[in-house]
Formats: sequence, C-alpha cells, structure tokens
Amino acid sequence: MSSGSARHVLAQNLKRLRAERGWSQEQLAFEAGLHRTFVAHVEREVRNISLDNIERLAKSLGVSPAALLTPSEVG
Repeated sequence: MSSGSARHVLAQNLKRLRAERGWSQEQLAFEAGLHRTFVAHVEREVRNISLDNIERLAKSLGVSPAALLTPSEVG
C-alpha cells in the first residue's frame, strides 16, 4: 500500500494509539468488540474496514473516527 493511502494512515494511527495505551492487539480488539486477527489485518494493511468498525475502534481508543484517518505529524 502507498504510504499516503487511507489504509496506511489508519494502520499507523492504530498502532501508535494502541502503543500509547500499552494495549495489545487483543486488548484493542476486546475493547472494540472485534476479533484480534481483524485488528492485526487492519494494522498490516491487508484488510478493508467498514466505517462502522472505524467508529468502534475510535470509540475504544477515545478519539474521533477522523483522527484515525488523519496523517500523524509524528510519522
């Protein structure tokens, strides 16, 4: 995937926000009501994701859905 793609931005933001909280993929998946392998696939950019699931992940992380799709200044 292109480093500027929405899929890439989402993956990077998920990894960063998850790490900031000290959460495993399994913990994030539990909090969002999703399967761990689904979260892993999103983070590896191999899975397409619905808006509903973006909202679930955002709510779990305490951020807006837009924050997950906005490129981070921190790379």
